[in-house]
Amino acid sequence: MNRYMNRYLFSACLVSACVAGTILTYSPAAWAGQAPAAASAPDIPLSHRDRVYAAEQFSNTVSVTDPSDNKLLGVIRLGDPQPGNFSPLYKGQVLVHGMGFSPDHKTIAVVSIGSNSVTFIDTATNAVKHTTYVGRSPHEAFFTPDGSEVWVTVRGEDYVSVLDGKTFEEKTRIKTPNGPGMQIFSPDGKYGYVCSSFNPETDVVTVADHQIVGRVQQASPFCPNIAATPDGKQVWFTLKDTGKTQVFNAEPPFDIIKTLDTGPISNHVNIVHNANGTFAYVTIGGLNEVKVFRTDNFEQVATIPVGKLPHGVWPSGDGSRVYVGLENDDALTAIDTMTNKVIATIPIGQAPQAITYVPNAVPEGDGKQDLQPLGLAGQAAHLLLTPRSTTGSSGSSATKTPTSVSLFDQGLVQVLQASVTGLEPKKPYVLAFAANQDGSGQLQPLAKFMTNPAGSAIVNTTGPIRQLVDNATPSEKRYLVIAEGDGEKPGSVVQVQAR
Repeated sequence: MNRYMNRYLFSACLVSACVAGTILTYSPAAWAGQAPAAASAPDIPLSHRDRVYAAEQFSNTVSVTDPSDNKLLGVIRLGDPQPGNFSPLYKGQVLVHGMGFSPDHKTIAVVSIGSNSVTFIDTATNAVKHTTYVGRSPHEAFFTPDGSEVWVTVRGEDYVSVLDGKTFEEKTRIKTPNGPGMQIFSPDGKYGYVCSSFNPETDVVTVADHQIVGRVQQASPFCPNIAATPDGKQVWFTLKDTGKTQVFNAEPPFDIIKTLDTGPISNHVNIVHNANGTFAYVTIGGLNEVKVFRTDNFEQVATIPVGKLPHGVWPSGDGSRVYVGLENDDALTAIDTMTNKVIATIPIGQAPQAITYVPNAVPEGDGKQDLQPLGLAGQAAHLLLTPRSTTGSSGSSATKTPTSVSLFDQGLVQVLQASVTGLEPKKPYVLAFAANQDGSGQLQPLAKFMTNPAGSAIVNTTGPIRQLVDNATPSEKRYLVIAEGDGEKPGSVVQVQAR
């Protein structure tokens, strides 16, 4: 008991030191390896040599943060914002989204959905080493545990593109059901686990010969993220459409062990091991929370309020922290895993998606080469939509978490992204402009959408929206609302812009 208490007190002192801005380079007793490594791997003490990377979808940047003092060092700019990336002569990347890293911690692999690319970046210098172009709409990329291959899920098609881990050229493809979403590997490197975003099936593939040897039935089709426990016993994956998280045996027969109702827009999951045990951290976008579950008995042990639309999540090399990207807050949040409290929030680029924590990413020097200031990538406006009344005409109850809206600056226009919650499941709605704040009067449709089975949706559109909802004259001012029905004939307004 005293041994655990000492560790707890040490962690508490560590948090205080972080808040005070002091340098954190400590060497706690090793607990176990952290994901994606094996449990037998040593913990890596947190230091100034570590980096947290976030892939930022609308600024087309990768932010680089020093976790020792939770300070943004700058961004790696992989592409231009709109309208620069509309040109037929444009050569940069678009919709920077997925991310993985090599086992030697010297390379990160960054997936850009809109330009069908994987960009390989040197962690010590932030320089682009190579760009590989793959099939339509790749989603995530990760190195095999021995570093010999990089698997890229090509979600817009029906295969995993297998790249050589040194040349980064495609060497073969693994055929899967349509829409492979993400892959992760067993810590021993024997299996690759590939979940699907379009079909209710996760495939288990032998790394040695790329053969499918198991199929796991997903409770619903849309899996965005998957993680394996360091002990090699479990695989966890999220289901964004139904708000569930499922766990299956990492070894044959690969059967489902547990299904958890985690909440609307269940985004990413990752694993942490510390003195208290092994835990799964799940980001719940529709609730703006991170939920923490034990992996031995699946008990929920914490609910951590964070910012708007938490997305990517990754542990530090010693398991003392997890970092979470806040998609609709343009921020990175640090959580102390012994207290499950937020200890820092760092402004970063627009709409962070996947994140990775890479220990010892910069063996020497300050690692600031090729980094640029945040600039336009940090500019966004944020709004909320709340129920028009306690109960809408369709009977949907008010939710404690309002719909969040971010307007990401792209020069004269903005990309609007709404994290919609609290609506009826599987029903058509429209995001629209209203002339009056209460939603009355004629509506001007902006984007139509269908809610998922959890009554949520991610809605995007583009235009000079901020100018109309923020800076317009009274006669020109418009208000964002959500109405029932489609774009042709909107029905009753159910959510209105908060005052």
